[in-house]
Amino acid sequence: MQYALYWFDLIGIAVFAISGTLMAYQRKMDGFGVIVLASVTAIGGGTIRDLLLDVPVFWLHDSAYIWAILLAAIMTIIWLNTHRQFPKLALEIADALGLALFVVMGTKKALSLGVPDTTAIIMGTITGCFGGMLRDVLARQVPMILKKELYAICCILGACIYTFCINLALSQQLSLILGFITVLSMRLAALKWHWGLQVFKYR
Repeated sequence: MQYALYWFDLIGIAVFAISGTLMAYQRKMDGFGVIVLASVTAIGGGTIRDLLLDVPVFWLHDSAYIWAILLAAIMTIIWLNTHRQFPKLALEIADALGLALFVVMGTKKALSLGVPDTTAIIMGTITGCFGGMLRDVLARQVPMILKKELYAICCILGACIYTFCINLALSQQLSLILGFITVLSMRLAALKWHWGLQVFKYR
């Protein structure tokens, strides 16, 4: 199970790196800008989580994460130079999968360190959201999670479900699956039906 989660984690890293590379393409950045945005998007959230939890940053002692970022960025560059666009639906689905995985993995890691449930939920949300937020800030855009369909709310709900299941003494595997499905289904539903949390009335 742990081995499979590790490979899913690398896939999630690659998916988020693709998202960062696409942003760099849209903002007409050079090669260095591509690598920076791809890296920040992929490992930014997990890095902030580990720094806040005062534990070794996960990618510093495992170069596989860096190679996953570089490979995803290079493949995206080749694709964009050939096709000039990237399937939006495929990317949104892949992004939702990566988001769901990062949230439950971040929450799991926080709980394993003995932090309170509320802190673990926040850490899971940071793991899923903050890479994209840093990407948008570097690209000089309003972060997507502040203005688009439900994003952070999906992370919070999924982390809550995972934590609740653990407190009910459900198995680790079942808790991960339920938390994952919660984030994924909520995010895809928000994309399809444009769910949001609008509080102001705009003309």
